[in-house]
Amino acid sequence: MKTSVEQLSPTRVKLTITVEPAELKPYMDAAYKEIANQIQVPGFRRGKIPAPIIDQRVGREAVIEQAISEGIDTFYQQAIREQELQMLGRPTADVTERPDAKTMKGNAVIVIESDVRPTIELPKYDGMKIKVDEAKVEAADVDAELDELRGRFGTLKTVDRPIAEGDFVTIDLKATVDGEVVDEANGISYELGSGQLLEGIDDAILTLTADEETTFRSTLLGGEHEGAEAEIAVKIGAVKERELPEADDDFAQMASEFDTIAELREDLEKQALRKKTFAQVEQARELALEQLLDKVEIPVPAGLIDNEVAEHLQQEGKAADDEHGVEVRKNAEQSFRQQILLDEIIKAENVQVEQDELTQFLLQSASQYGMAPQEFVNVLQQTNQLPAMVGEVARSKAILHVLDKAEILDEAGKAVDISEFTASIKKQDDAEDSDHEAAKGEKPAKKPAAKKTTAKKTAAKDAEASDDTEAAAEEKKPAAKKTTRKPAAKETAAKADDDKAADAE
Repeated sequence: MKTSVEQLSPTRVKLTITVEPAELKPYMDAAYKEIANQIQVPGFRRGKIPAPIIDQRVGREAVIEQAISEGIDTFYQQAIREQELQMLGRPTADVTERPDAKTMKGNAVIVIESDVRPTIELPKYDGMKIKVDEAKVEAADVDAELDELRGRFGTLKTVDRPIAEGDFVTIDLKATVDGEVVDEANGISYELGSGQLLEGIDDAILTLTADEETTFRSTLLGGEHEGAEAEIAVKIGAVKERELPEADDDFAQMASEFDTIAELREDLEKQALRKKTFAQVEQARELALEQLLDKVEIPVPAGLIDNEVAEHLQQEGKAADDEHGVEVRKNAEQSFRQQILLDEIIKAENVQVEQDELTQFLLQSASQYGMAPQEFVNVLQQTNQLPAMVGEVARSKAILHVLDKAEILDEAGKAVDISEFTASIKKQDDAEDSDHEAAKGEKPAKKPAAKKTTAKKTAAKDAEASDDTEAAAEEKKPAAKKTTRKPAAKETAAKADDDKAADAE
């Protein structure tokens, strides 16, 4: 088999595959067997029909088409390995030449076009300077932490007044699309302002009282009609407010290991500082990506983005030319560029994903989607999305390598300590150094024990916070059976004469 590649653009190639008759023969034999099992010929048992009879009844041209359809996926996969191509999206395939049906002389020539991952030169990031906000903890920050803790020990009391921000309500919901009820739920407990239900519900029910009803329009977030705009009817059951315990020494002893409220506030101040430091890391991550993307040109495959925009708008029940598509396209293109950049860093830094890191990320993702962990993993396995999850975690670790080599200062000129967040990558680097030394037969130098941190959790959180549209640009290796022209055995060129004319000619 011979292959050649023509670069149509930085993100698209034409792959030509030439298959000789000898290489096609095993697929011809398989095609004869399959056809023998599909047709009936008087005097012959099903599956035992000789090839010459099949040629007479069906035509050798159909057998050749079936053979090419059966083998095209194997030829395609072998070709992209030989040419070291990283395909993206859905390829299209044409069979431009076939062996002569009478003599079986001549080659089968398959031409496949596909988007490919662009090749980029990774910009240098050692010594990158990044300025972030100052992590300054105010008294209000500590008060917020304390109120959050008090809320965990609060009690709900039914009140007879209009709904206010922060209240808990019991509601019944009914969703209607084009006059048809598509979903309903009763007795839902909801905290106003939590953002855990449909967009627009807070404004709709604010100031209502028990037993009052109203309607509003919102986009459905799940189910068969996910993404569709629906009319939502909501009825208020009960209105409850949360009573918080007094912030005193008794509360400190009940809610923590501290004896006094002063000690508890001191610890909460440290927690607030950790949150602000995490926010600094998040900010540094975004700024680092911006700086690196400004230094490198990353072409974007138009076809891949077109498909992502179309699918996104379709899920939302919007027209293909809806103005929202402009925003979706911008986000998809930005996400694609970020992914390509981070994947190059993964290769440069030899980033590895540990099992416990992946597990932590999956647990957090399952919680985010409101699913049991095993149920979430099962869905990922069924849809072949586990590799994408590994990629998410790897990219979150990749940016930590960049930050570890950067100079991060706050607005006051103070260096930001991110060692807690980069501990996991340093542990991996130390292990690799030990492996290299062991491979050379040298005794590895003793390394100081790494301080126990939450770095792995942070890596998973970082991946979880990545742009949702990254899934759109996730690298795929599409089998030719899934191409636009579908050259698959039972669904393609050999299926019917009309299909053959449309797909392969």
